[in-house]
Amino acid sequence: MIFERIAPEQHDTLDGVPESSETPRLVGHAQAAAMLASAYRSGKLPHALILAGPVGIGKATLAFHLAHHLLKHPAFSQAPDALAVPDPASSLFRQIATGAHPSVLHLTRPANDKTKSFKTVVTVDEIRKVSRFLSLTSHDGSYRIVIVDPADDMNINAANALLKNLEEPPARTLFILIVHAPGSLLPTIRSRCQMVRLTPLDAEDLMTVLQGIEPPPPEEPAARAALAERAGGSARNAILLTQYGGLEIAAALDALVGARKSDVSGAYRLAEAVGGRDQAIQFDIFNRHALDLLSNGASEAALAGDLARAKTLSDTWHEALNAISETDTYNLDKKQHALTMIDRLNSAMRM
Repeated sequence: MIFERIAPEQHDTLDGVPESSETPRLVGHAQAAAMLASAYRSGKLPHALILAGPVGIGKATLAFHLAHHLLKHPAFSQAPDALAVPDPASSLFRQIATGAHPSVLHLTRPANDKTKSFKTVVTVDEIRKVSRFLSLTSHDGSYRIVIVDPADDMNINAANALLKNLEEPPARTLFILIVHAPGSLLPTIRSRCQMVRLTPLDAEDLMTVLQGIEPPPPEEPAARAALAERAGGSARNAILLTQYGGLEIAAALDALVGARKSDVSGAYRLAEAVGGRDQAIQFDIFNRHALDLLSNGASEAALAGDLARAKTLSDTWHEALNAISETDTYNLDKKQHALTMIDRLNSAMRM
């Protein structure tokens, strides 16, 4: 069956993979879904939720399924015990998926007209849409749902603007913040939301998600186990690893950092592989793995009591993150960035 996209393209869209808004099946997170359905049915759904957990485990999918449930069952006391399963053929599903439903506002990184891609943050102009959205009368008296995805990407001005909306929300309004790292949010925002922590998908759920995507996951049990472990319970990670050369990129970077002496030709080969014009996803995989190497190294050093090494690796992580942001913002040379990142990793990791 050929997948037909109806949702708007986003900064993290993957070819052939449905967006969260157009995913009719929620895999995993049964306990959280049941809790939210029960809270709504009893009239105790909070006005603001934080769905927290690692990237790519289905947080936004749960958010859109909850939005669908509220709009399909506007009378909470008559709502079923479980979240409604969306029907892809229904007008409600298609309106939500296409971004056309008047009661759902989905905020994410906006397009960047200068670079013809997407901005690196959720801007204050995006958050300002909330006030206009809430000022409109609900078309049928139903809930109005604001989904910020991910809220981690808000800059400080955007976060402060959202805080004002959270302080005095209108009745029958639900804010859902998709959050990868709750510590990145302002404490004042966290205090106004109910936290719902979602866990990584287990291996079986992970393979269930991947079965619906081409190409399907490997058949061999050993290969599946290795993929599940490397993906860390994230369907997105698994897709990147299998379809976009993520396993090879991670292995190449591991080899360069783990080698006793610098491999200049290997570094150039990797930089060529991730820094090309049409290699945006591979470039993102490279950067994410570089950050993971540094953060994991810092954690291991701290646990071993080597605080000096932990500080060095932590400082290098922040430098690397800034370099990634600057390369993105100013459209700098990606190959040179990759070479510099490899040098930065070698210097820090070989201490």
